[in-house]
Amino acid sequence: MVSSDWQIMTIWARLGSDRSLAIVVFAVLAAAALLPVLLTPIPAMVDYPNHLARMYILSQNGMPDANPYYEVAWALYPNLAMDLLVPQMAHLVSVENATRLFLLLSQLLIVGGALVLERVVKGRVQLAGFAALMVLYCLPFTWGFVNFEFGLGVSLWGIAAYLMVAERTLPLRFVVNAVFVTALFAAHFFALGVYGATLGFYELWRAYDRKVPYRDAALRLVMIAIPVMALFGAMQLTAGSIGSEGTAWSFEFKPLWLFRIMNGYNLTVSAASALALMALLYFAAKRGVLKLEPAGTWLAIGFALLYLAIPSQLFDTSFVDLRVIPAAALIIPAFCSLSLPSRRWTIAALTAVTGITLANLAIVLMVWLSYRADYAAIIKSFQKIDRGSLVLIGGSGDGEDPPFSDLTQYPMAYAPTLAVHYANAFVPNVFTAVGKQPVQARAAVRRLAIPYGGPMPIRVLAAIAAGQTSSDIPPFVRSWYRDYDYLYVLGPHAINPLPNLLEELDRSARFVLYKIHRTP
Repeated sequence: MVSSDWQIMTIWARLGSDRSLAIVVFAVLAAAALLPVLLTPIPAMVDYPNHLARMYILSQNGMPDANPYYEVAWALYPNLAMDLLVPQMAHLVSVENATRLFLLLSQLLIVGGALVLERVVKGRVQLAGFAALMVLYCLPFTWGFVNFEFGLGVSLWGIAAYLMVAERTLPLRFVVNAVFVTALFAAHFFALGVYGATLGFYELWRAYDRKVPYRDAALRLVMIAIPVMALFGAMQLTAGSIGSEGTAWSFEFKPLWLFRIMNGYNLTVSAASALALMALLYFAAKRGVLKLEPAGTWLAIGFALLYLAIPSQLFDTSFVDLRVIPAAALIIPAFCSLSLPSRRWTIAALTAVTGITLANLAIVLMVWLSYRADYAAIIKSFQKIDRGSLVLIGGSGDGEDPPFSDLTQYPMAYAPTLAVHYANAFVPNVFTAVGKQPVQARAAVRRLAIPYGGPMPIRVLAAIAAGQTSSDIPPFVRSWYRDYDYLYVLGPHAINPLPNLLEELDRSARFVLYKIHRTP
């Protein structure tokens, strides 16, 4: 009897020690994961400078020094998280810091939401926090899909809140669901989709597991959908929209994304991290220490089918299927059980997770810190631009799109859009898509605006200047040498391709600024 009691006490002591070790490791990793945002004034994310440019336009709207080329046109768009919050935060801090605080808040919502969801489902926290840290700088987030990141964080809290009241009265479930549906509709449409899909999969499992009558199961699903349909109706009545037309499937990329997802800057580190994580999960499942709960099995199958079925481009928004992967990685761990048989297993698991997290974090820090000087240089170059000018962005490369390009170069792609603030300039690449952003180009320059698009290859611009035009040349550059005042050429420095037309004003390691001598 004494021996048995002693064994029980030993097991409890080990469990308590292992839990303390896991808490310490998680706290250290969480603190390290926030360092990139805290140490860089402008995070080196592909779309981030463009979003920051839009925040400047929104924050200065109605002021005497507002940019003369853009106007603010609000409508019920399901993609407005930062557009609604950052200008309000900018009343207290600078626009640059307010935008960075929004990103930091998004990360805290992701990590905190994963922890809360697991706590609600299992009554304890084991896996979700570490999973959140491993994907905190995954591909969609490092590409700068900040509204989606914020919305996904809110969706985790919404799923947790719904599961807390899942067995309570219908009115309470309806109110909780309606509150989060409204918030997510305003934040980001695809984050709302993740929330709805998760609740739908869960309700289907619940109906199957408890032999719920079809009528009752259908009623629960309808009650989830009612607030969404009401908001869609309001959007139609107020001339709102969800993006624009444009749907495409890229099935050949779906296997690739599974190995590209972990890191937005280094394919080798991403693939190694994904393979290590897959091997770790397979080994743990084979040994029986990691198990999916029944509801988790339904969710895993549901997300897998959703990933295969959803288009790569939907409502003219790219990489939609890619966003399903981090959503599943943040939600499914809450429905897994982990039983490590010894302290050695605990140390091995924590070592593997720490290695994956720190390897990806080191790449992020290296890239972000390297861009501090580049962003400072391009902001300084805006002083050489006459205020109110029209600025074109070109690239020394061939314009190849992800995922095959070197993404360590992509954070510079939209940096010149910051000229809309520092030089009150017009830049055609500023995000102004109807149905996504509340900022639009004014009528005088609308023909030059492109809602989405990267730098125009310099070889194309040179061909246009030489009179070698074709029908597939975009309208905004067909007469660029007459329409624009300045040209930024991004990428490694090369010889001036048009010395009779372009005069070099400034250069850095990642860009050259030219003055365009307009020709009739």
